[in-house]
Amino acid sequence: MESPVRILLATGNPHKVEEVREILRGDGVELLSLLDLGGDFPEPEETGATFAENARIKARAYAAMAGMPALADDSGLSVDALGGGPGVQSARYAGVGTTRAERDAANNAKLLAALAGVPDGRRTARFVCAMCLSAPDGSIMAQTEGSFEGTIGFAPRGSNGFGYDPLLVLPGEDRTSAELPPSEKNARSHRGAATRAIAPRLAALTKCGDGRAMR
Repeated sequence: MESPVRILLATGNPHKVEEVREILRGDGVELLSLLDLGGDFPEPEETGATFAENARIKARAYAAMAGMPALADDSGLSVDALGGGPGVQSARYAGVGTTRAERDAANNAKLLAALAGVPDGRRTARFVCAMCLSAPDGSIMAQTEGSFEGTIGFAPRGSNGFGYDPLLVLPGEDRTSAELPPSEKNARSHRGAATRAIAPRLAALTKCGDGRAMR
């Protein structure tokens, strides 16, 4: 029986780690988080103008630091009435808060204020997830992208998920992303779509046993 291939999931967000691990369960890949590895992993500056560019920056940086293949994603919310914002600034939209929960609450409040007076029919939005797998030498081994469509509600609802999940109302439903059970969210979400698309490339690593051999 082949041993699982160890891949660094380059995020400090425990919610993302849980989601991706659940989606890839049984694929012969052992996902390690930054906390699992310990050590000093300075966060690279995300200077990209798109989710895909930032995912590449993070994947290359963490793969080089860890000396192992790294899977990174950059995700956020794109709201049509805001010209695609908050976009790559989604996690830092409000710019306040010391804990993740405080930042999420501040971001949600700023988004609702920005959309005050915008009617339901013009509140279309989507979560976007760009995912990138890099070898330690900087070679990009795979890139994928997924989206999760909806509209922005008028108040947060639901206790599952994180970030803007309580505000994204699903098309044709009276549920937000935060009101979905985890298994259903993983089956439908932007991160789920991007992860499933990249899964075959991750599984292929079990056949060569070393991310450096993949190009």
